Amino acid sequence: MPLAKLTSITGRGVTVPGNDIDTDRIIPARFLKSITFDGLGEGLFFDARKATAAAGQVHPLDDARFRGARILLSGANFGCGSSREHAPQAIQKFGFKAVVAESYAEIFFGNATTIGLPCVSAARADIARIEAAIAAHPEMEITVDLAAQVIRFAVQTVKLTMRDSARDALVHGRWDSIGELLEGREAVIATASQLPYLAVPQK
Repeated sequence: MPLAKLTSITGRGVTVPGNDIDTDRIIPARFLKSITFDGLGEGLFFDARKATAAAGQVHPLDDARFRGARILLSGANFGCGSSREHAPQAIQKFGFKAVVAESYAEIFFGNATTIGLPCVSAARADIARIEAAIAAHPEMEITVDLAAQVIRFAVQTVKLTMRDSARDALVHGRWDSIGELLEGREAVIATASQLPYLAVPQK
């Protein structure tokens, strides 16, 4: 089955503010014991959400105004710390289809791209404009347009940036290298049959 071409993502947004949000905050280590990624969404920002509730406040992810949001906004160096691939998996399993932040940790960015979770960057001032619009109008939809390299919200448009190789892979449906390999299974078998070091010895 061909991979989806991720050219544009539209949905409501929610902000989890702060810089240097690491992967242990995104998905605490105790949730990494499962042998699959199923159910990881339940642990997204678990400790931060629990601490916020204990303080008598409401974490953005638990705020009814933002329930069902598909686009997550945050600050600089998002996804730093441990290289655990569970972090982007938890974000995606929670229901998010794209992330908008000022910048990303390198490994997190790569792990997100390979599961088809676009992580785009925008200037701090532009993200602040989007956040202010969300706060004023939680029902507002945002469009992350990878093809046009812009983010649209209300009647405004701001520029997004993304590494060309990652953007090209997402837009043209080449973001999953294993999926691409499986699509070419017959070609792989044909090539392998011509390689003497892969030949099965004859009895």
